[in-house]
Amino acid sequence: MPRLDSTATTLVIAVALAAALGYGVNEWTEARRREQQTASLAPPVTQGAAAKSDWLASAPGRVEPRGGEVRLSAQAPGRVVEVLARVNDRVQAGDLLVRLDEEEARARLAAAEAEEAVRRRERDAETVGKPAQDRRAAEDALASAQRSLHAARVDLDRLLAARRRNAATPDEVVRARAALDAAEERADQERSDLRRAAAASGMPLPTRPESALAQARAEVLLAEIAFERTRIRAPIDAGVLQVNVKAGELLTPSPELVAMTLGDVTALRVRAEVEERDIGKIRAGQRVVVRSDAFPGRDFEGRVASTAAYVGPPRLGSRGPRKPTDVDILEVLIDLDGRPPLLPGMRTDVFFRPDVTSQLAPPRVN
Repeated sequence: MPRLDSTATTLVIAVALAAALGYGVNEWTEARRREQQTASLAPPVTQGAAAKSDWLASAPGRVEPRGGEVRLSAQAPGRVVEVLARVNDRVQAGDLLVRLDEEEARARLAAAEAEEAVRRRERDAETVGKPAQDRRAAEDALASAQRSLHAARVDLDRLLAARRRNAATPDEVVRARAALDAAEERADQERSDLRRAAAASGMPLPTRPESALAQARAEVLLAEIAFERTRIRAPIDAGVLQVNVKAGELLTPSPELVAMTLGDVTALRVRAEVEERDIGKIRAGQRVVVRSDAFPGRDFEGRVASTAAYVGPPRLGSRGPRKPTDVDILEVLIDLDGRPPLLPGMRTDVFFRPDVTSQLAPPRVN
């Protein structure tokens, strides 16, 4: 029995020592973590001064293009036939990026155009006075301009696809862009001329053949719109940041199924989340310093461009449901100076400097 008691005592002592050691290791690890967090929020060190008074507040942020990111998805379900843009490509507004299967849309457009031709012959067989003839001429001119606009857009799409295969020259693409611009201007002008003609004094009401033709032309426009939905185009001049689709895949209209992401990376900004307690220290025009772990020891300068008009929950790095202890934040947009080597999506730390001149101006909300 004494031997058993001694062994049990030894085991109890060993377990106690192990627990104490584990507790000590945990406490040391937690202390190191707090020290690292404190160090990451230390004021930025610049040549000439490193005092805490050099900054008023700090906040986490994320780099993004100056105009924000544009996420594109399909307008109608369809199978991807061709992807014309790659990552880092520069595209212009209106350029074709993704082409979906268009066979059904082409068939509908051909049927609508055939019906329009029939209705036009029926209308032309009817005799009307001069005011109605002027209105007919304006309607015909607008319809012709709209068909030319559609043809010019399709021709530019064809040349852009050919250019990707080195089957078209840059000059051909430039001429196609100019033709498309001219077609858009002509359509706008003819639309204005038709409004003036329809508003002329003494203009009679449309006859039944004229109404039938107008309806047929509306069907042609709807078919062109359906055809256009088989294309994903660039809404702005920008660079291609992400391509998430391949030929043969099926696209459906959904904000979660992003086919491409665009952004103008020639100028960058940071979207920072300032804690509610520091809102009174932030002003439009205030100078800031931005730091990134990807570039240790380097400071990037910027200026507060605008602040949000409301306070809400943080979105940077949020994981899971919101906790009662979470702090509300104010989103602040910061324009970065020059062209820093930062990339969209990078996490940063933002440090706000005192700025007397910025405090004199009222803040601008976005």
